[in-house]
Amino acid sequence: MLTVYLSGEIHTDWREQIVDGAHGLDVRFHGPVTDHEASDDCGVAIMGAEDDKFWHDRKGAQLNAIRTRKGIEDADIVVVRFGDQYKQWNAAFDAGYAAALGKSLIILHGPDHAHALKEVDAAALAVAERPEQVVQMLRYVLSGELPG
Repeated sequence: MLTVYLSGEIHTDWREQIVDGAHGLDVRFHGPVTDHEASDDCGVAIMGAEDDKFWHDRKGAQLNAIRTRKGIEDADIVVVRFGDQYKQWNAAFDAGYAAALGKSLIILHGPDHAHALKEVDAAALAVAERPEQVVQMLRYVLSGELPG
């Protein structure tokens, strides 16, 4: 069984496309909390309110970092998606962390980001433009089966 951590952009359904496409494969998926409000407010919801937005955000970021580190450390493969709409500094950090741990890393982004992410792409073992390519990669890793 492969454990795959799906990191990065939370505004599109790319995770669902990969999970659905991998149905029947021996893969277990994990990822961050993708409910943006819950992710932002987890720290204060658990540890108490903060008057200063900086500390509000800090509590959430640190609590989310525990989940992210655990997910990346436990993963066999880390997939990091860079979307088109926002700058994803957290995705770049996750990719760097996974690379530093020697994790098998797949980067997922559209062709418009190829230049901006060339160093991130160079650290990866594979780069995909579409979620279905990630599914094909997972199928190949598990079975040696090519798409067709």
